[in-house]
Amino acid sequence: MTGSEPIAVYGATGYTGRLVVAELARRGADAVLCGRSPSKLHALAEETGFSEVRPASLEDRDALRHAFGDCAAVVNCAGPFTQLGEPVVRAAVETGTHYVDTTGEQTHMRRVYEEFDDAARAAEVVLIPAAGFDYVPGDLLARLAGREVEPLSELVLAYYVAGFGATRGTLHSGLEMARAGGLEYRDGELRRAPRVPRRARFAFPVPVGSQEMVAYPSGEVLTVPRHTRTRAVKSLIALAGLAPVPLPGALVALAMPAAALALHSPLKALVDVAIDRLPEGPPEAARGAARFTVAALARGEDGRTARALARGSDVYGLTAVTAVHTASLLAAGHFAEVGAHSPASAFDPAEFLDHLGGHGVAWEAPAPAREAAV
Repeated sequence: MTGSEPIAVYGATGYTGRLVVAELARRGADAVLCGRSPSKLHALAEETGFSEVRPASLEDRDALRHAFGDCAAVVNCAGPFTQLGEPVVRAAVETGTHYVDTTGEQTHMRRVYEEFDDAARAAEVVLIPAAGFDYVPGDLLARLAGREVEPLSELVLAYYVAGFGATRGTLHSGLEMARAGGLEYRDGELRRAPRVPRRARFAFPVPVGSQEMVAYPSGEVLTVPRHTRTRAVKSLIALAGLAPVPLPGALVALAMPAAALALHSPLKALVDVAIDRLPEGPPEAARGAARFTVAALARGEDGRTARALARGSDVYGLTAVTAVHTASLLAAGHFAEVGAHSPASAFDPAEFLDHLGGHGVAWEAPAPAREAAV
């Protein structure tokens, strides 16, 4: 790869895809617009000024190969990725194209790491799933905190998100995550997470403060053990951001397994239909109103601790920035080695976070951590 080839965007006309295309335009990059609908792709091309349109359905292997064949990288924005992601990954590997996606789904991430790593190394390409808000900041922070005190007994990721409005795509992906059930990393291996999520409290810095948390199946469960020596990875999210109105933590935790079981029934089809009737995603003003804090707390086996922190806004806007920056670094050859990677195993974490600083993300370097109850 010379870095002069264009970057393809598959699912370019979706909510996240359009944001990715806009970010490529802002950076002055050359883009190829890909997806299933020729009419929508041509309309987007007229809006954005990108001239190269290559329709390709997921069932058409040759069309996908043609779409990516002369591209430096492809950013895949078409989910749910557990259902739809594999053909795009495969076509990228077959054409020697670096691959990035915006998934939040553990099942898809695990497939990329376990089923495509050898093929990616043979093709001399890099595959980086989950290169959006899910889970770039958390993975980078985890490495920065973890390397200060490793080997670790535990690495804790804690998320607080306020004012977040989900897109239809995110809701569909959430259903897939609920159906699949979660994985946790404990005692040095991946395991099925308990049906009833564990609850805890986590002490964020002010103004967020102490929050009631619940375990959830984040991607860092898969990514952190790839670059940091740790016996366990624990991911938590604040209950305050999981419901439109405050609910008791016990009620939320108990409802999750029941909902997961229901999604293995015909109810899922009805829920999918209901989601498709919702607005595609939050308007720009609402996106900007969302606020997040992500903390990584590393506990060393020797008793030392370290913490790194990031704060920002506009989760979907940040996803476009992180995905495009990831693809651009790959296209330019600025990565550690080929194969299936997480952001922190492919790039320098501090340099990447510094880039995000130009997009409203404030981050704090690892420091000794006051203990947070988890």
